[in-house]
Amino acid sequence: MELFVLQIVYIPLIGCRVWKFKKGKNMQASATFCDSSSRYGLVTRFLHWGMAALFAWQFTSVGARIFAEDSPFDQFMWATHKPVGALLMLLIVLRTIWAALNFSRRPASVSAAASIGHKLMYVLMFAVPLIGLIRQYGSGRAFSPFGLPLMDGFEGGRIQWMVDLGGNFHGLLGLVLLASIIGHIVAAVWHARSSETTVLPRMVG
Repeated sequence: MELFVLQIVYIPLIGCRVWKFKKGKNMQASATFCDSSSRYGLVTRFLHWGMAALFAWQFTSVGARIFAEDSPFDQFMWATHKPVGALLMLLIVLRTIWAALNFSRRPASVSAAASIGHKLMYVLMFAVPLIGLIRQYGSGRAFSPFGLPLMDGFEGGRIQWMVDLGGNFHGLLGLVLLASIIGHIVAAVWHARSSETTVLPRMVG
């Protein structure tokens, strides 16, 4: 697993300056793997938008469980909640490593508040799936997301503090994460409409 993670991280890092796409005769736009001072690279964008889609899926599954419990839609979505959560755990680890490797070349935060907000989201994106996985392990039940064995399970009583940790904080921190994501979207749109700061092209331009 460690070798797999290193390969995922370092292969794009080596190829940072390899990919270039030409537009027109005299214009050239470099779309590199790595970040630069003016924009985020392909890997960061893939992780950002991929995780955004997966978190939207997760919150939809929670909404289905709350507002349409036991419906066919709820049964389908809820069955994917844990596997997608495990995938998000892997992606946030990769994203954190990638962010650290690109720290010196990334676009600067527009303000101290934006920097704090981003750090808070990273902590929450890490904590929410981690606590869910801790609860899953503590339950003693086997867990094989997408058919890949991750936890074998065990016999006997469950590990109560792990189950309680998940019961008390997984959903609560999930709501805090949702609020921070909404705040992030609102701030990005506000900056996009501002004449002084243009942040959306960093991730979509």
